[in-house]
Parts: sequence; C-alpha cells; structure tokens
Amino acid sequence: MNTLSTRAPLRAAARLQHMHLVVRTYSGIAVTRFNPTCGVENRTSTLSLTSKRPISSTPKNQIEEYFPAPQTPNVKAVKTAWVHPVYTEAQMRDIRIAHREASNWSDWIALGTVRVFRWGMDTVTGYRHPKPGQELPAKFKMTEQKWLNRFIFLESVAGVPGMVGGMLRHLRSLRKMKRDNGWIETLLEEAFNERMHLLTFLKLAEPGWFMRLMVIGAQGVFFNGFFLSYLISPRICHRFVGYLEEEAVITYTRAIAELEEGNLPEWNNLESPEIAVKYWRMPEGQRTMRDLLLYVRADEAKHREVNHTLANLKQTYDPNPYQIEYTDPNISHPTKGIDNLKPEGWDRQEIFSVESGKK
Repeated sequence: MNTLSTRAPLRAAARLQHMHLVVRTYSGIAVTRFNPTCGVENRTSTLSLTSKRPISSTPKNQIEEYFPAPQTPNVKAVKTAWVHPVYTEAQMRDIRIAHREASNWSDWIALGTVRVFRWGMDTVTGYRHPKPGQELPAKFKMTEQKWLNRFIFLESVAGVPGMVGGMLRHLRSLRKMKRDNGWIETLLEEAFNERMHLLTFLKLAEPGWFMRLMVIGAQGVFFNGFFLSYLISPRICHRFVGYLEEEAVITYTRAIAELEEGNLPEWNNLESPEIAVKYWRMPEGQRTMRDLLLYVRADEAKHREVNHTLANLKQTYDPNPYQIEYTDPNISHPTKGIDNLKPEGWDRQEIFSVESGKK
C-alpha cells in the first residue's frame, strides 16, 4: 500500500525527531533545538538582525554585501559608463554655500516646495541647526549615527529627479523622433552619481526597518509627484532641484564643520569605503571621512549649478551646454568639473556660479 495517506505519517514522524523552534524577538531571532522525546535541549543561540532603534542605523553591518561582485566565471568587475571627473583639494575646499534669488512666481513655487521638504526632513531625522550663539538641547545634537541617517535618507530621494527627467526626455525623443541635444545623458549621470553617494554611505551604516519604510514611502510619493510636475513644467522642476541641491550643500558643509571642530570623534580616523576610493579616484593620503564629505559636497554643488543652468534654458530648443563641442575650442562653456566657466553667446542662459552664488 504505497499511497500518499500511508506515507505522510511516516514522513511526519521522521521530521519530528528534531525540530528547531524559531522565535522572532525585538532584536533578533532566537533558535532553539527541540527533541520531542526528551524535551527542549538547553542550546539556544541568538542572531542579531536589527537595531532596537528602528529609525537609526544598526551598530554594525548585518548584511554582508548590498551590491556583491558578480559570481559569473571570467568576470572580474562591472565598469560604469560614467567616469567621475577628478577634483582637487583646492577646488573642493573652495565650495561655498550659495543661493540663487527667486526672480518670478515659478522660482517662488520651486523654492517654497523645497522649504517645505526641508522642514519635513528636519522633523523626521531629528535635526535642528542652532542659530549663532544658541545652544541646542541634547536631543538635537548631531552624532555620527544621526548624520549617516540623514545622508542615507537624503541620497535615497536625491537620485529620483535625474532619472525621471532623463526618462521623460528619452520618451519624448522617441515619440517626436527628434534628438534631445544632450540633456538625457547629463540627467541620467546625475541620478547615477546620487545613487553612488547612497551606496557609499550604506557601507558605513545600515538603516533600520522604520527608515526603510520611510524611504519607500518618500520615493513613491516623490517619484510620482516629480513625474507629473516634469510633464507640466520641466523648468520649474530643474529650478526646484537647484534649490534642493543648495540645501544639500548646506547639510554637508555643516557636517564637515562639525567634523573639523572635533564634535564627531568616531570619524577622525575613519577611512572611506573602497567603493568611494575607486569612484572618485581618491589619491593616497586623502581617503578619510572628511575627504569623502568634501567629494560628496562638491558633487552636490555641481548638481546645484547644472540644474539652475538648465532651468534658465529654453527646455525644448536649447542644447545642453555641458555636452557641447564648439568649432572653436577657445570658447568657454560649462564642463563636468567644478572649475566653472561662464559661456559666451548664450542669450537665454544665466550660469549659476558655485564660487560666488550669483548669476
């Protein structure tokens, strides 16, 4: 009688010889081996999975690798299509907090939206910047963990605009069967750069479950909102991103200042992750956490310049000045680096200067 009804009890009995009782706790998983003939064995192990502070980063990385190397035979590494420009120490130190004054109603819409976003992010991440001479309560003092939480949340959202803009311009080019004149590549490269920021910070800390939920919610709302907004007015969207990057420069400038003032001692001797060293091609002796923040801030300053510049152009006509090759190589124009040069002959363009913060 070799039927399913006769075999099932035998298999069930065999499986009951040893059972593992798995109990999910608040800080991990407790695993206990159970023998039905003699009761519970006195062998219990706990595997820590997450921090008790759901919004904070876990104390150490529990996931071995967020982006493991390919396991394909004969494949050594996957190369990127966008090679990052090399920044000098002097260029990065010369970055300044700057603001482009709103000049019309569309600028005010973009600026007002950024201010609302900034208020929301400060509230969620528990951040408050002190006024001159003001001493904040202990709960608002920024630690290394709080800064990393802020960076991770910021970069998880910052990679959305470039991808949305590049995608919509790509579809428009296909739909109208016309060239895009260089906008798509710059926008996608910006999104890629912001994602590299996120992947770098994930090497230093892991977000808790609540932070992950916030990122999912923020990305869902922001993606769809920016998608609809870009369909209505790409110019306002680029101005919005320009103002958003202004805030990013402020954030990293304050973090650098706190590090240099000795308020973040855990970062004094912290080395940059290997992914950052390779991406920014960081030279020997300039691979500390301070150097990493300088590189990231320089990137944000470049995005600030690029988006304010794109917002000043005629969206459906002007070519992207960052992808132009002139017949006369002596004509100055914006580049991918941070040595900003004001191009000549662009009557609809007002180049935003990183150094001065003026048009």
